[in-house]
Amino acid sequence: MFATARKLTNIHTRVPSDIEVAQSVAPISIDRIAAEAGILPEELDLYGKSKAKVHLSIRERLKDVPNGHYIVVTAITPTPLGEGKTTTTVGLSQALGAHLDKNVFTCIRQPSQGPTFGIKGGAAGGGYSQIIPMEEFNLHLTGDIHAIIAANNLLAAAIDTRMFHERSQSDEALFDRLCPADEQGNRRFSAVMLRRLRNLGISKTDPNALTPEERSRFARLDIDPDSITWRRVVDTNDRMLRQITIGQGPEEKGAARVTGFDMAVASEIMAILALATSLADMRERLGRMVIGTNRAGTPLTADDIGVGGALTVLMKDALMPNLMQTIEGTPAFVHAGPFANIAHGNSSIVADQIALKLVGPEGYVLTEAGFGADMGMEKFFDIKCRYSGLLPNCVVLVATIRALKMHGGGPKVVAGQPLSHAYLHENLDLLEKGCSNLIRMIANAREFGLPVVVAINRFKTDTPAEIELVRRIAVASGAEDAVMSNHWAEGGAGAVALAKAVVAACEKPSHFKFLYPLDIPIKQKIETIVREMYGGSGVEYSPEAEKKIELYTRVGFDRLPICMAKTQLSLSHDPNLKGAPIGFVVPVRDIRASIGAGFLYPLLGAMSTMPGLSTRPGYYDIDIDTETGRVVGLS
Repeated sequence: MFATARKLTNIHTRVPSDIEVAQSVAPISIDRIAAEAGILPEELDLYGKSKAKVHLSIRERLKDVPNGHYIVVTAITPTPLGEGKTTTTVGLSQALGAHLDKNVFTCIRQPSQGPTFGIKGGAAGGGYSQIIPMEEFNLHLTGDIHAIIAANNLLAAAIDTRMFHERSQSDEALFDRLCPADEQGNRRFSAVMLRRLRNLGISKTDPNALTPEERSRFARLDIDPDSITWRRVVDTNDRMLRQITIGQGPEEKGAARVTGFDMAVASEIMAILALATSLADMRERLGRMVIGTNRAGTPLTADDIGVGGALTVLMKDALMPNLMQTIEGTPAFVHAGPFANIAHGNSSIVADQIALKLVGPEGYVLTEAGFGADMGMEKFFDIKCRYSGLLPNCVVLVATIRALKMHGGGPKVVAGQPLSHAYLHENLDLLEKGCSNLIRMIANAREFGLPVVVAINRFKTDTPAEIELVRRIAVASGAEDAVMSNHWAEGGAGAVALAKAVVAACEKPSHFKFLYPLDIPIKQKIETIVREMYGGSGVEYSPEAEKKIELYTRVGFDRLPICMAKTQLSLSHDPNLKGAPIGFVVPVRDIRASIGAGFLYPLLGAMSTMPGLSTRPGYYDIDIDTETGRVVGLS
């Protein structure tokens, strides 16, 4: 095992708050974590004593080392009662590393500050299964999200400034300003301009050699304002920015238009960070992001705007994974954080690639997929694994007795009000009904040809009869095993049985396959996901969706994978349908294109990319001890 792994010795019977637990454990120096994981000093950029960035060059050094076992952690359909997917991922990592002496790496997403200061709290895990320092994990970390905000908003500004200048200038004037002549009359194209010329089918490299018609085509983008899909972003829940009007200053007369802000983690640039496999790959992906069309309906890209290279400069350091550690000293990569209901909801490919080499052929890499096995897990397989080429070995499916009861029709959960008796006391009938969701999710995972282990994340109110019922149903439904895990209260020691089950499952044969091929029509891909993952009976397409399907097929975007944008709270498009509904028809109201990230995303119902704050947000509890500098109240 990596020698830094350590068993906890100061566990309290009554588990303190997450931040109290995290602050009770002194982090191991991150350069020691790195060294004992096999990372060389020159492959590490330190950000203080407890976090660092790891260079991608490590993959070349370790290219001949066989990959370790690759495990994706997913869950049943989320409920307000919580499933503890990250906590389970971390506890399982601690069990494998500190208790079973295995080389192990945890790969998880960086959280947005929106939920941290809003209603969800942090995302470092919980109890005695956390990433530390949890304050740094949940806040600025190494600045990756800030880089995304800077890059995203630079592109937004570039779009609007291009429309502003095109509005008042002739084609010739635009060309003269884009390629000004020096005293000898010589002009030059920048590298990004040459990319635009190639896209236009113009092979000339001397600006003076362009014909007037070619100069016009090159210089005037003729952006259709109504087609623009690119919005500004911020990493704060701010409902007042969902729709805004820009261009109202006196110098921008006539340039006003309606737009809005998204959360930073909803930016396509975040999705690209998670899917890019190299700096060159990231440069290409950023450059081909489509921001809208011209008035003739031709897609326009960031490179057409002229900003692809500058975006890459802002993002170059963000591409390196962030190295941290669990409470029990097992190493963790925290990298990227795309939405799992709008984007693909998985941490970065490069983090997984590096981790699989570092653990070696006998080691284990745990990577967490957002939301349930109908959402992040399906996208992990059909999007992330397509671009990474990595083959998974096993699925860990997290469930709780309480959440399954809610899927069985349990009473509504209201924030701030006591839980119903049904969730706190044994109720086998309600639980058995709710296991319909678990059965569906096991079937979803097995659809990809992989062994499944169910992790029953224990709460103190769970009874032996309830745990045995879930175990029996899970195994009867095709899971290799279903194991109660008490990692929140006991750390890695509470997940040893789960870890042993996962090790055994990884020795089973797997027959991984994608859900659909890329060369089938867009509608067929969508309908396959609806039928096979959600249990739906059909799909209805709005006129707007039909128009987009025709456009994307005409311009060659139809060979991309599908990233469904739907509620995470149900297998269906309707958040009120719990359990495992059947026979529903899914409405596709629109389809949008993330060409840089490399997927199309159909919108199923109304999707919010900018959450709002409640009456009493989480920031009320967050403060600092000014004498010690310690953060308090972060959950």
